[in-house]
Amino acid sequence: MRSDGTSLYATRDLAAAIDRMDKYNFDTMIYVTDKGQKRHFQQVFQILQIMGYDWAKRCQHVPFGVVKGMKTRRGDVTFLEDVLNEIRLRMLQNMASIKTTKELENPQETAERVGLAALIIQDFRGLLLSDYQFSWDRVFQSRGDTGVFLQYTHARLHSLETTFGCGYLNDFNTACLQEPQSVSILQHLLRFDEVLYRSSEDIQPRHIVSYLLTLSHLAAVAHRTLPIKESPPEVAGARLHLFRAVRSVLANGMKLLGITPLHLTSRRQLMSQQSLIDTFECFSPKGKCLNSLKLFQSTLLKEN
Repeated sequence: MRSDGTSLYATRDLAAAIDRMDKYNFDTMIYVTDKGQKRHFQQVFQILQIMGYDWAKRCQHVPFGVVKGMKTRRGDVTFLEDVLNEIRLRMLQNMASIKTTKELENPQETAERVGLAALIIQDFRGLLLSDYQFSWDRVFQSRGDTGVFLQYTHARLHSLETTFGCGYLNDFNTACLQEPQSVSILQHLLRFDEVLYRSSEDIQPRHIVSYLLTLSHLAAVAHRTLPIKESPPEVAGARLHLFRAVRSVLANGMKLLGITPLHLTSRRQLMSQQSLIDTFECFSPKGKCLNSLKLFQSTLLKEN
């Protein structure tokens, strides 16, 4: 205790940890703070063990780095409310220059969702412990690996389902998914559980971010090269199920990161007509990959 009778930072954390264990009987308790608190939590956990609380070994500190250069119109000191308002304002300004924006039912909500996705992806792309230089321009760029790209990919795939889903989402033949683009996507989809496990082990969201960005690039390539409209019904149905699986995994991954996926938003509503989304060609081993196809089919049938 201090001389004025108030408690110390450490004693409050000790009391809070004991109280949380009594209330929740947790398996693991994770403290997420800036890296300047690392030594403090090491001491707190050690004191708890000395006091006889073996569960202190299940307490974990996850430090994060410093975001440099984050400024809003209100000045150098940045609060969460300022950041959220800035995101909404900048996205609305970008959308205002696009004619189709007026077709949106709720442009404010769209601006906020796209803006938050852009901010979250930039923040989670690297190691949590690493410092990085913040840039509003980089956050909202439409090229490359950004949250805007993830939102656009999800919205485009959702639109694909809405347009063609009624006629094709009944049954499908996995033998129709033999193209290299299809096999690449199937192989990548099968890694989702592995990526989630890895992120849970080291508590690093960057693994999920990297996975989703690669999945979006693969989907962009497949969307260009695997048409549905002019394909035979059996082929079209298989491809639509493939795109549906991509959208489902993409949506689940985005939600894990705190991003709300967008639906039925055209490319022009998210970015200027002159902007092009960078995509890269992903090469996969040749072969039929029958095990992947069978697992993919059984997973979708269980969902239905």
